[in-house]
Amino acid sequence: MRIAVVWYEPIEIDQSDLGDLRPQVKSVLAALEDSGHETLLCEGDKGMLATLDRFMPPDRQARPSGMVFNLAYGRKGEWRCSQVPTMLDMAGIPYTGPGPLGAALALDKVITKKLLRYDGVPTPNFLVMRRGTESTGDLRFPLVVKPRYEDTSAGLHLVDEPTRLRQAVEMIVTHYEQDALVEEYIEGREICVALLGNKEIELLPPVEHDFGDRATRLITREDKEHLSVTESQKICPAQIGSELATMLRDISVATFRACHGRDYARVDVRIDRSGQPFVLEINFGPSLHSAHSYVRAATTGGYSFSHLVDRILDLAHTRCYGMGIPRPNAR
Repeated sequence: MRIAVVWYEPIEIDQSDLGDLRPQVKSVLAALEDSGHETLLCEGDKGMLATLDRFMPPDRQARPSGMVFNLAYGRKGEWRCSQVPTMLDMAGIPYTGPGPLGAALALDKVITKKLLRYDGVPTPNFLVMRRGTESTGDLRFPLVVKPRYEDTSAGLHLVDEPTRLRQAVEMIVTHYEQDALVEEYIEGREICVALLGNKEIELLPPVEHDFGDRATRLITREDKEHLSVTESQKICPAQIGSELATMLRDISVATFRACHGRDYARVDVRIDRSGQPFVLEINFGPSLHSAHSYVRAATTGGYSFSHLVDRILDLAHTRCYGMGIPRPNAR
């Protein structure tokens, strides 16, 4: 089958981000080719649809003769993650991952938290700020401050008093030109829950971030870019009891459903010292880099990387066409 891997050449972001994006894209391409698919690496820009039309021309039923494995996060705008899914929907081209609404929700941390609250999913208490001098109300320090629409922990601050809160909010509004999300810091464990599926959801083994003795016990941008001197270590499977495992499953699936998840996702959870879990956010485009949490969970759960990529593709094909993907002869 023809599979186009769509991504953005990240020319307008920090060059440090390239270190994880390019190996991820190459690995997905290699996995698809090893499974016998014909592949194309396609830029998710204004010329994308013309490129895809040449690569996978419509069949006799006017359906595209292929699919997209979507690894594009978008470049500009509040809803940048929705750009490629919207274009593909307009053209009737099936693809992996969330639709336009789900992609937008995963990027907008504030709306996500409101949806979770509406559905009874526990998430840290929060406020949205533009100045940093607004009343914090019932929020208790320390507080986590981060941009409303960014990812990879960009602009994240942990503050313990009002002056630092104001400084953090001002930096986010000035540098990122968007609201600041201010939420209570949950002292305790941090666990990533990897999900795979649609109607039936498979939970892969949970991954815990072990912060050791370091003072900042949360995931920073430096951790994600492997620049931290004391980078957190991943433990998989996380050592959790059956009661906590059930709670994690319930709130992770509820988060996936509330935010219009499709095919695969990662839910990030903090667990306080009393054992109560709180959902921080959901990522509908979790990194498929071999060193990152989602792939770690999948390999611990018995998936090879090629099998994982095939499974994501098969889930998307079944969702679109009601049947699994035709199986080519693997090399």
